[in-house]
Amino acid sequence: MAAPMIELEQVAKRYGAEAALDGVSLQIPRGQFVALVGPSGAGKTTLLKTLNRLIEPDAGRIRIDGHEVHEGPAYALRRRIGYVFQEIGLFPHLTVGQNIAVTPKLLGWDKARIAARVETLLGLVDLPPAMAGRLPAELSGGQRQRVGVARALAAEPATVLMDEPLGALDPVTRDTLGADYRALHERLGLTTVMVTHDMAEAVLLADRLVVLSSGRIVGDGAPAALLAETQDPDVRALLEAPRRQAERLRARLDGARP
Repeated sequence: MAAPMIELEQVAKRYGAEAALDGVSLQIPRGQFVALVGPSGAGKTTLLKTLNRLIEPDAGRIRIDGHEVHEGPAYALRRRIGYVFQEIGLFPHLTVGQNIAVTPKLLGWDKARIAARVETLLGLVDLPPAMAGRLPAELSGGQRQRVGVARALAAEPATVLMDEPLGALDPVTRDTLGADYRALHERLGLTTVMVTHDMAEAVLLADRLVVLSSGRIVGDGAPAALLAETQDPDVRALLEAPRRQAERLRARLDGARP
């Protein structure tokens, strides 16, 4: 059996008396799309950020692609992992093309390779080539987030971490960009770990849901299988939320018809 792309063994993190992660063990195969879900304060973002050492765990081991994440400096690890987050964080004084090129430049790529990569990525995220010369302030929220995805993919990472990447977008843009990223995940053979509070988004995009509560994994599996098998009432309520919302929405829309 091939080694997992991401592996956590008994990872723990405390903030004072509070356990943000309480002995979490998890294996994610190469190419899988995993959504981390659960209530606020469950430990989702803490878990995600331990993978690229934005948060250092107090205990446990983490391996990515067979390598201990603490084997080298944190900045070298982060250059090998794509990271997309809700605030996007584009540099306002740099053009779109320059924002995308930040990590390749740090890695010492030559100008021709960087220019080709920027052009390719703009196409992948469905933005026109002329967008490369614009500043972030000239873009819509959806366009900025597409640039954020392009920047995360710039150095050709095998793993992408996403922290509420679509939460600030309007519903139509959110749906479109989510579907487009899922297509990129498949096309590029990525391993993706996404934190989201939107259960419908998690069910639609992810191959697997990992449910956290109080720093522990309380549910883990494909959406339909997890719903069928879980004995935890809180996990079941969480998984059934999209169905309940869809039923209420259908009832409201049917009631509005003449």
